[in-house]
Amino acid sequence: MADARRRIAWAKEDPYGVEHVGVILRRSTMSATGVAIGTDPMPYRLDYRLETRRGFVTSRLLVETKGQGWHRRLDLRRSAAGAWSIQASHEGELGLSPPGGDAALFASALDCDLGLSPLTNTMPVLRHGLHTHGGPVEFTMAWVSVPNLSVRRSGQRYTFIEADGES
Repeated sequence: MADARRRIAWAKEDPYGVEHVGVILRRSTMSATGVAIGTDPMPYRLDYRLETRRGFVTSRLLVETKGQGWHRRLDLRRSAAGAWSIQASHEGELGLSPPGGDAALFASALDCDLGLSPLTNTMPVLRHGLHTHGGPVEFTMAWVSVPNLSVRRSGQRYTFIEADGES
């Protein structure tokens, strides 16, 4: 299977924002580089880089956010053995929870989920074929809050509804 390269953009209505991402999709891995602009709870720019291992399992999510007078960085990694690690830094005052978190709380997660970005929902969908059939399937995610970049455990349920053109 040849690499599928795509550029995707979408507008977000609630809260308002836009996102543009370049994706390289291979047989069982994905990489992406994206930028998002948001307005809630204050104006910010978010840049990210995502890499997965075989089976579309997260290996790294590197995210930076910045706004008027503040900057945050998160390096979230999942080793081949399944251990999560978090490196986070920040400058300036945002008035929200600090970046990072306790990786032990989502130790069983295979995936990250970058808040307000539908791209990161792609990994479990592809891994379980949920774009064509199946579900519901329960997942534990390492959920990254935007724009503060705090990370927490999030239980999620995915279910196939219908394919394009079906009704």
